[in-house]
Amino acid sequence: MEQYEKVEKIGEGTYGVVYKALDKATNETIALKKIRLEQEDEGVPSTAIREISLLKEMNHGNIVRSALVLCNSGLHDVVHSEKRIYLVFEYLDLDLKKFMDSCPEFAKNPTLIKSYLYQILRGVAYCHSHRVLHRDLKPQNLLIDRRNNALKLADFGLARAFGIPVRTFTHEVVTLWYRAPEILLGARQYSTPVDVWSVGCIFAEMVNQKPLFPGDSEIDELFKIFRVLGTPNEQGWPGVSCLPDFKTAFPRWQAQVRQQHKHFAAWAPVASALCILIHSLQFVFVICIPCLHSRTWQQ
Repeated sequence: MEQYEKVEKIGEGTYGVVYKALDKATNETIALKKIRLEQEDEGVPSTAIREISLLKEMNHGNIVRSALVLCNSGLHDVVHSEKRIYLVFEYLDLDLKKFMDSCPEFAKNPTLIKSYLYQILRGVAYCHSHRVLHRDLKPQNLLIDRRNNALKLADFGLARAFGIPVRTFTHEVVTLWYRAPEILLGARQYSTPVDVWSVGCIFAEMVNQKPLFPGDSEIDELFKIFRVLGTPNEQGWPGVSCLPDFKTAFPRWQAQVRQQHKHFAAWAPVASALCILIHSLQFVFVICIPCLHSRTWQQ
């Protein structure tokens, strides 16, 4: 750690603390993510191992760069000493949430919104093409490079590799407002659509200047979704009634997508991108690749 000098703490979460730091060898500002080990009885937490292993395989312009992994005793791939591990990342001090909060006129800039949406889709498509689910897409995990408006996916602590057939995963993932309905309904087998749902929610938030489904509990989140898209049934979503948390007593709302379409279409400059939003927020299997081939990006 002698090579790095901590400047200030810039973030803290369940899985670690992030510091702004200086690489004294290169005089470059970097981000240090310290992984907590104090509460781990069995060594390095699985989230840290997962993030390290996945990031080592990722090399894309829309995914945050990780320089190396180090511990207190020197530079290693995955080694812990004195109850701590550090991951070293490129330093980007702005995320999409901060940007939207500090720049309300952003919603009136269709060119920038389309650019950010396209970059999110590129990053997610790259992950999916490498069989990785991010599982925690939200504005706070999308970092922005002020120099060139590049947007990069960050925080792969909840990411998972997936295979065919799709393995069984936990449903306790993704911040509530961006969580796909199949996860909210207790599905243990899911795939790329959970990330695409999050992208659709983020896109709507960029356009509308507020979260699309700001639920304050899992059931409130579900009902906010159902009020817009309708309560799912076997005809529109085969197998939904078999999900662990689906209840036949759910209120039976009718889809209000047409009203949502009118609301977003009123914002004419990006109305051509509306199909991506409507398509991603459906109870169907979707992936990012078709979205990237949309004529929207040529306009």
